[in-house]
Amino acid sequence: MNIDNILESQRKYFDSGETLDVKFRIAQLKKLYAAIKKYEDEINAALTADLGKSDFEGFMCETGLVLTEISYMIKHTKKFAREHTVYTPLAQFASRSYKKPSPYGNVLIMSPWNYPFLLTIDPLADAIAAGNTAIVKPSAYSPATSAIIQKIVTECFPQKYVAVVTGGRKENSELLNKKFDFVFFTGGQTVGKEVLRHTAETLTPAVLELGGKSPCIIDSTAKIKLAAKRVVFGKYLNCGQTCVAPDYILCHKDVKDKFIAEVKAQIVKQYGEDPLKNPDYGKIVNEKHFERINGLIDKAKVVHGGNSNADTMQIAPTVMDNVTWADAVMQEEIFGPVMPIITFSSFDEVYDMLRDKQKPLAFYIFSEDKKRIKEVTSRCRFGGGCVNDTVIHLATSEMGFGGVGESGMGAYHGKIGFDSFSHEKSIVDKKTWMDLPMRYQPYNRGIYGKLLKIFLR
Repeated sequence: MNIDNILESQRKYFDSGETLDVKFRIAQLKKLYAAIKKYEDEINAALTADLGKSDFEGFMCETGLVLTEISYMIKHTKKFAREHTVYTPLAQFASRSYKKPSPYGNVLIMSPWNYPFLLTIDPLADAIAAGNTAIVKPSAYSPATSAIIQKIVTECFPQKYVAVVTGGRKENSELLNKKFDFVFFTGGQTVGKEVLRHTAETLTPAVLELGGKSPCIIDSTAKIKLAAKRVVFGKYLNCGQTCVAPDYILCHKDVKDKFIAEVKAQIVKQYGEDPLKNPDYGKIVNEKHFERINGLIDKAKVVHGGNSNADTMQIAPTVMDNVTWADAVMQEEIFGPVMPIITFSSFDEVYDMLRDKQKPLAFYIFSEDKKRIKEVTSRCRFGGGCVNDTVIHLATSEMGFGGVGESGMGAYHGKIGFDSFSHEKSIVDKKTWMDLPMRYQPYNRGIYGKLLKIFLR
């Protein structure tokens, strides 16, 4: 596959103006939606092959969310693409001022392996709605899903419009050395830095969806049983391989023992006495990550789980107590089914703990204290999050999803996704039936000068 040829054909196709037509964009979204419905079983099978996801989890967390986003864009693209008239200052009379959303052009979408279908097709839907052409680069770590993505995209679109490039580091490097009009990347910080370094060389705008150690606070007023239920769901979903999973727990000392007991009970309730024999419990993506995650587990601090199966690359839902910031599990994003618990006595202590930490992609607090919730969500810096729940904030097209600082830049989903893949032109349409003379030399210090000062105050 010659990337230069694909990119050149896409540039020519974009320059033809065909993707600018809103009806065309909506028609392409409908085509994509229909293809996903057609291949739903194959998509689920691919997710099972790559990550051990059950059909239900595959639909709930990937295919279903993709269909929701595409439906949303089909419904709203016409409105999002309209010109918007804004107020015109009196000094610019007579004219009309307006903002015009315009596609960037040729975009590159690089997606990760943990939610390989969702995190590829969701941004692609936003890019299509905004009127771009796209080259999609799925992860080499999820080959079955990459294959079905390629099948769907090839069936729906010509390469001059949307193309899929598969492969590994060689292809990633080759793509990043090309000049695109916009780059959308989802993945880890290390590769994210490389992406930003390359885009900086060509002054190409980029959105980076990264990750980080997302904290989950359990305060003394929380409904512990419900908190444990929802934390267990969010932490061990996809075997913890979720960028917005609660990475670690900050639990108030007064409720820690009760919380741990409820977490243990919920693990058994949701995953069974032996999760490694649960057909709906997934697996770690590959041996490299399996070994890395196992290396983060301190057996002396494990209070539940800790066992694994190298043959199936599964690690049981694990809980570690009495964890400190010096432990290996707190030195990097876990991205696996390991829940470290750190205790605190006061929120001043929490703020001190978090002050110098990298800004996370997600943040969660379980509390019944409304004043405390407002204070915490105001003082702490993070991409997005939930109060009294985990993970679900990303499952809506009505709110943007993205990080801040070390956890990323920019956002997508719904209107914000459309905006991310668009440049908003600011245009003044000056009328020709009159022309106020005050701005022209020789400057008039008389009546026109006084009028100009009035207009500009």
